[in-house]
Amino acid sequence: MAVSGTTEFDVNATPEQVMDAVAAIEDLPQRSSAHQSAEVESRYDDGRPKRVRAKVSAAGLSDTEVTDYSWDGLNSVTWTLAESAVQSTQVGTYTLTPTDTGTHIKLDLEVGVKVPLPGFVLKRVLKGALDTGSKSFKKYVESR
Repeated sequence: MAVSGTTEFDVNATPEQVMDAVAAIEDLPQRSSAHQSAEVESRYDDGRPKRVRAKVSAAGLSDTEVTDYSWDGLNSVTWTLAESAVQSTQVGTYTLTPTDTGTHIKLDLEVGVKVPLPGFVLKRVLKGALDTGSKSFKKYVESR
């Protein structure tokens, strides 16, 4: 079973600053309570993360997830689950639009698990991930 959701928010930072914050993978544990650790396994020629390995914990489940990142300049970044013992699906995208005062961000996220979980628990995990990906990320970006 997979669930998906979307949230939108504004940050007082340029698209370049937002993308630099996304690329700061080693800081994931600082801005996401679900992440215990995160490291970049490979990078693109421009230095942006390509493959990331992270230890995560949510809904009482611990996992090591490997995600692949794809970057579209300053327009969007997508991460896609490549390996996981617990998750069957994870696809997230930040889509950026410059504004007069910073950047408008749309976060689309889909998550699914291999283990049986009640739908309301999975929806709670999704809500937590969307909150972390928006509210916590906004604080992180604006504090850099």
